[in-house]
Amino acid sequence: MSSFPTGVSVVTTVDTDGRPRGMTCSSLSSVSLDPPVLSVCLSVTSGTLSSLRSHGRFGVNLLGDSAGPVARLFADSAQSHFDRVPWRPADDSGVPRLGGDTIAFAACRVADTKLVGDHVVIFGEVLGADSGPGNPLLYGRRQFAGWPGGTQGGPAGPPAGRLDPAVSPLPPTG
Repeated sequence: MSSFPTGVSVVTTVDTDGRPRGMTCSSLSSVSLDPPVLSVCLSVTSGTLSSLRSHGRFGVNLLGDSAGPVARLFADSAQSHFDRVPWRPADDSGVPRLGGDTIAFAACRVADTKLVGDHVVIFGEVLGADSGPGNPLLYGRRQFAGWPGGTQGGPAGPPAGRLDPAVSPLPPTG
């Protein structure tokens, strides 16, 4: 799985005492556009997961390509995180919104959860979202990297066509 490149986010919430909690997450996916729903996958042992479940709200901070240090900080469960990065409550729920190194943010309400192996998939109804300039931080092969070419991508065009497996079969694996 480490060869599959993906974007990097920090999932944030607050605990029962209102203290901010967060962790690096590279398993983020858009699930539905209408209504807007996304999913994140968190380890069953995560303290952030416990807080997220009890609070019912969370934020997804999509990191920019210069945010490798932030991703590493929030990946370390032994460190205190929020005293080392700028942040503010995103709304009246208190969900932390990171400053500086994020290129997009989504505030979510937990719509459903599903236990899958050693992770819990959290489906979040997107209550509000915005994005700014910049390129995403990527993670693959156990390292962080910037967007290829270092330039901000533009809007994607329509698909070039359908792939017919009979005409263009996938090469054998192995």
